[in-house]
Amino acid sequence: MNVISIQSQVAYGHVGNSAAVFPMQLHGIDVVAVPTTLLSNRPGYPTVRGRVLDAQLVADLLLGIEERGAVDTAQMILSGYLGSPDIAAVVADFVARAKARNPKLAYCCDPVLGDRDRGLFVHAGIPPQVADRLCPLADIITPNHFEFEWLCGAKAATIDQVIDAARALMARGPSTVVVTSAELADTPDGEIETLAVERTKAFRVRTPKLPISPNGTGDLFAALLVAARVRGNDTPEALSHAASAIFAVLERTAISATEEMRIVESAALLANPKRRFDAIAINES
Repeated sequence: MNVISIQSQVAYGHVGNSAAVFPMQLHGIDVVAVPTTLLSNRPGYPTVRGRVLDAQLVADLLLGIEERGAVDTAQMILSGYLGSPDIAAVVADFVARAKARNPKLAYCCDPVLGDRDRGLFVHAGIPPQVADRLCPLADIITPNHFEFEWLCGAKAATIDQVIDAARALMARGPSTVVVTSAELADTPDGEIETLAVERTKAFRVRTPKLPISPNGTGDLFAALLVAARVRGNDTPEALSHAASAIFAVLERTAISATEEMRIVESAALLANPKRRFDAIAINES
């Protein structure tokens, strides 16, 4: 089981591939990790060293793994934080070429664009590339609630609005839309939910809302979802596993009171979370 993961990389902390690779490996997946940035740590600390990589370097790395046969043996490509519009274009070209070469290859696009607290936090040229080039190539997209509304161009405050907007997005490419960190009109106080919408079915899973919001949770969730799908789980099972595993990590992080997620010390829980949150089918109106 192989996954090509194209995301940011940090030396310290857990975001991008530095949050995604280890959890996928724990699930028995061989990860080909291609960086889009090399930074000392994520933004938000007093200093950040390193830089976004040159797009040509990323293109060379992708060509290199292609020459080693990674595209032929992979089951899934996962992309996350891209760093620059030029890198977004390089990734889109690679995904299109890879899917043409290996028709069985699936693509999960985690459209890292922003969040409800900060709005869009990427270079202004990246969101159009994600919307117009990457999402149409994707089989699965995993936006957070803010990113989902941005991609849809409309607010989605109810379950019916989410389903309608997700299916409108499907007309542009993806067959599965997973919306994370969703707080809807009927979401109980103290809980947060994740929704997965397919062409004829939809599912939701709720977990307690913890009093922390560390960086990298979306990267970790996408990795867990991809791991489950590559291992053969269907959408509700994959959704349940990813939500349960990330809750276990965040619960331990909250107890530890650390800024970075406690991913490594949660290894056993990532593979087998003690508390399971089931994905429930939505009865559509």
